[in-house]
Amino acid sequence: MNLKALVYGVETTKLSPIQYYAGNGEDIKIKDLVLVNTEMGLDVGRVVSGPKELTFEEIGYEVTSILRKLNDEDLEKYSENKKLAEKAKKITEIKAKELGLPMRILSARYMFDRSKIIVYFGSDTRVDFRELVKDLAKEFKARIELRQIGIRDEVKMIGAVGLCGQMTCCSRFLRKFDSIKMEMAKTQQMLINTAKISGRCGRLMCCLAYENDFYESTLKCIPNEGTTIEYENVPARVITVNAFLKQVTLQIIENNQPVMVKLPFEYFKKKCPLGD
Repeated sequence: MNLKALVYGVETTKLSPIQYYAGNGEDIKIKDLVLVNTEMGLDVGRVVSGPKELTFEEIGYEVTSILRKLNDEDLEKYSENKKLAEKAKKITEIKAKELGLPMRILSARYMFDRSKIIVYFGSDTRVDFRELVKDLAKEFKARIELRQIGIRDEVKMIGAVGLCGQMTCCSRFLRKFDSIKMEMAKTQQMLINTAKISGRCGRLMCCLAYENDFYESTLKCIPNEGTTIEYENVPARVITVNAFLKQVTLQIIENNQPVMVKLPFEYFKKKCPLGD
């Protein structure tokens, strides 16, 4: 028997992985700001889902309760913490520059009780920031955690406009990054122009994964463009493959003249080996 818990999904930063917490008896709604214990300390989170029942197996960790919804005093402190975090970001930028560290300071945040400051930064190389941590600890009288993030997370954090003209998917709705491979672009019959299929982070665009399953399923057992196959006992060159019309155009030679033949995908699908 799988035991279940009635939980709320909470994010502590925009589009961060959702953490689940049990209710505390208060009337909690989506978008409410709540105080929670996290692995990093006492933190403020926003409720993004719930209440809903999940098994402990689905959750995968021990569930604790939401401490409380933010009251007026909490909200005032939370607002002040954000101002202090912005100040901490600027001071970190100055001190990193003084030390000659190749760091792009992206964001800073205080834990709710101000016992710890987390500073996020990007860099094209590994950075020895031990001296910087000492300077910041003296400056703020708090524990300092400098956290280097990858280029994809960097774009997600600061936001950017994609090739489509909209804000990048990662800064709008993606909570985690999938593994994107060049084979996905090939499967979707895209011209392999790296500039056209790379995002603002310089990596392959996340949206290449969105329709990949459709193309893999639709094009199974369909010959590739440019290949030569046998059609009615004569060689035939595959000219185009249209996944939306589900049609393959072949070129054969009849009486020394090229002739185009259009075939539905079903022609090839019914010849698929069993199990494909």
